[in-house]
Amino acid sequence: MFRRIGRFAVHRPWLTIAAWIIAAVALGMLAPGLKATNDETEFLPSHYESVQASKLQDKAFPHTDQAAATIVFQRSDGGKLDAGDVRDMTKISQGLGAKHYKLVAKVVTAGDKSVSPNHEIGLAQVVATTKNSYEKDLTDSVKKMREDGKELLKGTHLKMGITGTAATNLDSQESSGDTDALVMSATLLLIIVLLLAIFRSPLIAILPVIIIGVVFSVALGLIGTAAAAGGLKADPSITAILIVVLFGVGTDYILFLLFRYREQLRAGQQPKEALVEAVARVGETIASAAGAVIAAFLALLLSTMGMMRTWGPSLAISVGVTLIAALTLVPAVFSLLGTKAFWPSKAWKKQPRNRLANSLGSVVAGRPGVMAVLSAGVLAVLAIGAFGFKSDFNTQSQLPQKLESVQAAKDMQKGFSAGQSDPAMVYLKSKDGSPLSKSTVDAFAAKLSAIDGVDKSHPVTPAMGLHDSVAQYSVVLKYESTDDRAIELAKGPLRHTAHQAAPQGTQAYVGGTSAVLTDIEKAVNHDYKVVFPVAGLAIMIILALLLRSLVAPLYLMIAVALGFGATLGATVWLFQDIKGKDGMLFMLPVIVYLFVVAIGTDYNILMVARLREEVRRGVSAREAIREAVSRSAPTIASAAIILAGSFGVLMISENSMLQQMGFAVAFGILLTAFIMAMLLVPTITSLLGHKAWWPGHQDAPREPAPLSHPGHRHEGRQAVR
Repeated sequence: MFRRIGRFAVHRPWLTIAAWIIAAVALGMLAPGLKATNDETEFLPSHYESVQASKLQDKAFPHTDQAAATIVFQRSDGGKLDAGDVRDMTKISQGLGAKHYKLVAKVVTAGDKSVSPNHEIGLAQVVATTKNSYEKDLTDSVKKMREDGKELLKGTHLKMGITGTAATNLDSQESSGDTDALVMSATLLLIIVLLLAIFRSPLIAILPVIIIGVVFSVALGLIGTAAAAGGLKADPSITAILIVVLFGVGTDYILFLLFRYREQLRAGQQPKEALVEAVARVGETIASAAGAVIAAFLALLLSTMGMMRTWGPSLAISVGVTLIAALTLVPAVFSLLGTKAFWPSKAWKKQPRNRLANSLGSVVAGRPGVMAVLSAGVLAVLAIGAFGFKSDFNTQSQLPQKLESVQAAKDMQKGFSAGQSDPAMVYLKSKDGSPLSKSTVDAFAAKLSAIDGVDKSHPVTPAMGLHDSVAQYSVVLKYESTDDRAIELAKGPLRHTAHQAAPQGTQAYVGGTSAVLTDIEKAVNHDYKVVFPVAGLAIMIILALLLRSLVAPLYLMIAVALGFGATLGATVWLFQDIKGKDGMLFMLPVIVYLFVVAIGTDYNILMVARLREEVRRGVSAREAIREAVSRSAPTIASAAIILAGSFGVLMISENSMLQQMGFAVAFGILLTAFIMAMLLVPTITSLLGHKAWWPGHQDAPREPAPLSHPGHRHEGRQAVR
């Protein structure tokens, strides 16, 4: 089948290329765009309490103004605020409110009542007309407010900073935007430089970038169409991760094909014949690798997290498009260029020495037992660190400390509780819709106020809903809403007390950021137990179909699990034990799963497929291992360095979350490529011998070992037994 696909693309290149260009242009012009979905509660199923609280708020308090940001005032000389400062604070707030920013209802301060007991800090609330603090118009308004505030501060003794959810979102978006541009630039540079170094051809260095650009356009159009027509949920936040995935798997598949194309040319085949043979030889490998990645991504549909469910199909579509492009568009383009693609290099005409790859192949083949023990030992030792993994849901603490929202939040805590700007929201609802009595409402408020961890300086004052059957309580905690202590408080004492204190005939719901993060923690823990095993089983089935074996997929998945643990363990040791972080990004295991396990499996598949091919030639076990490693090592190393390098750039970011992500993925990909794929997998296969292919006979010779095959040294034609 793959030979037929390759023959069609190679012999009808203009038709193939035209089809891709038409598809990219048509989808780019006609496909609907992706709509933003940034409310955390939209990512959770409706049975979670925080979601129910949010829906109750929308129904009973539809017109309640939302405090989207907090302006923090203090004297520029560090002194205490006096009566004149309070008047200036009020004047500045009124001046900002008079500018009528988009989605900002008002900017209010309560004068002396907004000043902290120690008279060091004063506050003003930026009240929004939207609940979604991610709205671009709102964050743009906060940005303008910061600039306008500088003018209004002139002539006063005050300085100000803006914090709160909208301000934090603004700072996070701007800092990550710079990082996205940096990652994209570094990825493109790495691909171009590395391909130029490998093939010494400017065309081959540039063409993959152009091809992946076309693939990205088609994939994004298909995702937008599926989102509009098929009910698929996706939003613009998927774009950044799509770029990384497409450059990762796209470069892998292009390199798999180009290395084999060059190998066939060196064996004496004509360009078109060599290209068709390359597609025939690695087509099944690429399809299997893509199938494993697609299966892993589709397993995210079982997630209880809406964000994960939106990622799954979108990423699967993008990998599917990349697979089709690798088997059609890439051969078509290189069919037109022929050997001119390698200009000005003549290296494709002669066999390379590849001393390092050949030496590695000889060592792995000569001492498989020793190499298996050493490589497995390294992974096992690193994996021990994974047992110390601790989730950290405080994403704000991982932002660069120089950001205004972070500094203003710290300044606010000099006079107020950390939870002042984002309180927990508790709702008491009558089950039968009857009005709640004042005594019931007040008694419930008193119970909430008595909870250890609630700021006693801010009384829990109830507000009544539209029909007096729902009461809302704003509960200010002593900790920031994203702090681990606030999350534990929402998960334990706050919810327990609210549920227990709800009088007969009523029901209590705890919402707000801390409660949302509590429910996200539950959802993530559930997903780890469901998604990972299902994805592992799907990948095993694909490997079994590729290799026609039940044994090889089993030890391959054990190796993958070991690599996953080693990656996570090394990251824990670096950031928790060496750098002293309290915890790790709670999404880190999912990120390692997506980029290291799913995409990194490509390298294992390439190695085992090449090993099977060498075994089928009828050579000895040692020769098969040596050839598979020496032939595959350059391809795997090049692809891994490109992918790892693009993520490694994240480590220069000031955001601890991005640093963790960058190190984990970069280190995990290199570990998968250089330890697992090049050492552990081939040595285990060698040690198992014929048993590795049970119950099939994939090691049975399919063709005689050609004496003229360049670069081969034959030690017999006995298959591995």
